[in-house]
Amino acid sequence: MELTSAWWFWALLSAVFAALTAVFAKVGVKDIDSDVATFVRTIVILLTLGLILLALGKLHSPGEVGGRTWLFLVLSGLATGASWICYFRALKLGDASLVAPVDKLSVVLVAVFGVTLLGERLSVLQWLGVALVGAGAVLLVVSG
Repeated sequence: MELTSAWWFWALLSAVFAALTAVFAKVGVKDIDSDVATFVRTIVILLTLGLILLALGKLHSPGEVGGRTWLFLVLSGLATGASWICYFRALKLGDASLVAPVDKLSVVLVAVFGVTLLGERLSVLQWLGVALVGAGAVLLVVSG
């Protein structure tokens, strides 16, 4: 299997960039309102993604997209925006080394939602991994 076609390759890169996001954002939010910082970040993301789509020749009409698809993409966008606003506020108030791992409680929630809402299945070993992520986040909160 080619490395770039493996899901875990992109997930690992996502983790690296998410870590950099926390560090850069913590420094960037120091002297600015957290909501303004989120807005600036969003503009940068929009411009960057637009340039990537343009460079790859993918910047065109989405074509036939069903109502259900639009609904869930809009809901996903709203959830992302809410997450970013909360994340930047948390970074403004707390240490990045504590905020980012607690934010990763999303891993636990995705596992629970995936099983209950999407019908996904996890093995005992996978549930153990999810539980360890959750326990780590809880330890950071109670110790900090």
